[in-house]
Amino acid sequence: MSDNSPIPEVDVAAWIGRSETVQDDCSPAQALSVAAMLNLDAGKFASGAELPLLWHWFYFLPRAPQSKLSADGHPERGGFLPPIALPRRMFAGARVTVHQLLKLGKAATREGKILNVRETSGKSGKLAFVTVGYRFIQDGVTCLEEEQDIVYREPGAAVPAPVAAPRPVLASDAFSQEFTPDSRLLFRFSALTFNAHRIHYDRPYAMAEEGYPGLVVHGPLIALLLAELAQRNATRPIATFSFKGMAPLFDIGGVRLSGVPGERISLAAHAVDGTQTMAAEAALRP
Repeated sequence: MSDNSPIPEVDVAAWIGRSETVQDDCSPAQALSVAAMLNLDAGKFASGAELPLLWHWFYFLPRAPQSKLSADGHPERGGFLPPIALPRRMFAGARVTVHQLLKLGKAATREGKILNVRETSGKSGKLAFVTVGYRFIQDGVTCLEEEQDIVYREPGAAVPAPVAAPRPVLASDAFSQEFTPDSRLLFRFSALTFNAHRIHYDRPYAMAEEGYPGLVVHGPLIALLLAELAQRNATRPIATFSFKGMAPLFDIGGVRLSGVPGERISLAAHAVDGTQTMAAEAALRP
């Protein structure tokens, strides 16, 4: 385990334009594990089947050696992503364009590029925003394009436990589902994304070291569930999907996932106290 020595000041803007290429064989075995986690029919994930929307997040994984992990479980700073010194890091949002879905059992390539690095300050202190662009290629064809927003911030005050309160009233034509995250699911999601960030599975660390009232639910997990909810209620395949994290969600009570139908499906996740923790949108193919 590495120490927590200060990160030297560097010109992080110099990382703009930096690129990396990662390959993956898109094995059905990984998709089968995801299906088991989500209680889905395993028969749909044989070689040659389409990889569902956003499931590319379970592939092309970073594999930092154990000796290169920081105390919080994140890989040491530097490398492809800039070495921003702010200690709190989160996947805050993304925009995905679907040209065609990836196929299981076929090798694919992910090309990544740092598009922007911006440092600023807000009510919670210093902030840094990194935008990363990705292109996913299979059989020489660009299948998916994605932009991810990664936010770095200073430590904040302890977060109080949510208190149950009414959620906003749904529109008359809205669809919704209740979802209850628990530590088993969060552990499996961390394992399947090779994400060692301790706030998702190490309760004493999350509460004592980072000031959360419980385990933090992965933003990409909620985004994935919103995308699946949208597709189940859509009349056509999804062409673009975007999401933005608005507040942390904890394994305390359930979360309501909801959407309003249309050519652009508006989606939201609301915690047990009524707080909107994520906003998302899915645009359908013509």
